[in-house]
Amino acid sequence: MSGEDEAMPDREGHRQAEDANRILWDEMARVHIRAYTEVQLLRDGREILDEIELREIGEVGGRRLLHLQCHIGTDTLAWARHGAAVTGVDFSAEAIACARRLRDELGLEAKFIQANIYDLPSLLSEKFDIVYSSRGVLCWLGDLGEWAKVVAHFLVPGGIFYLMESHPILNALEEQSPGLLSFAHSYFHLAEPMRWEPGGADYADPSHHLEHPSYEWTWTMSDVLTALLKAGLELELLNEYDRLFFRLFPSMVSEDGRWYTLRQYSDKLPLLFTLRAHKPG
Repeated sequence: MSGEDEAMPDREGHRQAEDANRILWDEMARVHIRAYTEVQLLRDGREILDEIELREIGEVGGRRLLHLQCHIGTDTLAWARHGAAVTGVDFSAEAIACARRLRDELGLEAKFIQANIYDLPSLLSEKFDIVYSSRGVLCWLGDLGEWAKVVAHFLVPGGIFYLMESHPILNALEEQSPGLLSFAHSYFHLAEPMRWEPGGADYADPSHHLEHPSYEWTWTMSDVLTALLKAGLELELLNEYDRLFFRLFPSMVSEDGRWYTLRQYSDKLPLLFTLRAHKPG
């Protein structure tokens, strides 16, 4: 039900879904520049990157880093503070405008480009030591194989790709009653995205109810790994953790307001995974 068995993606249909998502993310960018805790933390000079990714990526000083799906640029700018020469890319014009304003306010060096990921090779000629993507990114991709090719395209030989993302198993689960999860959806990838109607609360600001629909794709762990391997990358690590970067289920709890756990499933259910791969050469 995954990988080789899937038909070729419908790029025209996917483009329409991506265009709708871009309008949604323009809306959300205006909310998130006010609602994200990370914005104020950056203004206060504090660390917003997690110790997991700092440890698993390692030293970035003097290295060229490309951040795909950077949204309003908070993580991009955090890597700049660690000494990386950063370029952030996002398809939302409003998000990129927010990122540039935040960059200028903080006095940091960073390049921000508005582009659909699949179009980026025709717009950017630079190669990078690190390609980075993190936290809530895969569901917005309609063609994982093409995405992986873009990742490989921008890496220099020996360069690394790093991904931090919610665990794919969570796409199949719902909290049917307080503290009790059950399988409610298919774990496996479907060619067509799921449409979510407008009106739901924004994940960063629950007081804001979204005015536009979204279209999201689900991908399995094997989908992700296979796409990267087919693009020529070699896997270095794949780790799983029992915490998540947002409150996906109502019974989740947080001690710091940034990372959430399911106490009743502690050490039983993966909530997050990280992946590091490199381009041979």
